[in-house]
Amino acid sequence: MSMRIALMMPGQGSQYVGMGVELCSAYPAVARLYEEADEILGFSLSRLCREGPEEDLRRTQNAQPAILLHSIAVWSTLPPDVRSSVVVAAGHSLGEFSAWLAAGSFSVGEALRTVRRRGELMAMSGAERPGTMAAVLGLEPEIVSRVCADVPEGECVPANFNAPGQIVISGDVPAVEAACAGALRAGARKAVPLNVSGAFHSPLMRTAREGLRVALAGVEMSAPAFPIVANAAAVPVTDPETGRELLVEQLTSPVRWVESVGAMEGFKPDLWVELGPGAVLTGLLRRIERRRPVATAGSPDEIAALVEAFHG
Repeated sequence: MSMRIALMMPGQGSQYVGMGVELCSAYPAVARLYEEADEILGFSLSRLCREGPEEDLRRTQNAQPAILLHSIAVWSTLPPDVRSSVVVAAGHSLGEFSAWLAAGSFSVGEALRTVRRRGELMAMSGAERPGTMAAVLGLEPEIVSRVCADVPEGECVPANFNAPGQIVISGDVPAVEAACAGALRAGARKAVPLNVSGAFHSPLMRTAREGLRVALAGVEMSAPAFPIVANAAAVPVTDPETGRELLVEQLTSPVRWVESVGAMEGFKPDLWVELGPGAVLTGLLRRIERRRPVATAGSPDEIAALVEAFHG
């Protein structure tokens, strides 16, 4: 019986200066893919990934295409039998676009241009209505939701249900600060402000959501080779029009990652693979359920280990 793989694609925050360098050196086809990305976007994303500066790479409009490009570059190196063993995929926020791309629903050019535009729209929304985010550790989701609802002014909502006891909140700066204080009073172990440029996955991203709707309306999107579990609904999706709508809704909806992992579990994967830079989702998966076998694939060595494990 062949191995069944659940694919996880990382989101913003996984970028780092030097990303893609080893891949381009090891795989000539990946080096050509990075050159193609530069032509598609009209600037040297490859140089920014390779050399930084970190502050520029971290900008939303740059980090998003950089992470998507790294993820799809790794995907392109996998043997056909490994790729055909993927039974389900999901991505964290931006990573949902990477998942649809790996499933063949977008072209590389359409995906890169769309996530570049998504990043620009999110940055503009953050500039128009400044907001922030914070990680709340050690509270149940119901308590975090109540704390957010009880802020005296402004908007604050749960934005990422990442793992048991790890929930990110998002909203207006005073509202998030008040919610952090309320979470600590309610028994949270920590409430840690995050270094972000806006209140992502909150109502403050309304302008970005409508802009992304317009951008996606002009993009051809075909049926995926495998189901994609959508962040906003935590259900597997195979209809491209439903997927398009959920990618739009995602900007103002929470990332329901714990539920998404549960939906992926329904496909009975033998191996979970985080494809792209970093190992954030691997860490979250281990917090959700330690017994699931998981591998990261972001470097040539990790790709070789994955392929060996698959064929072993």
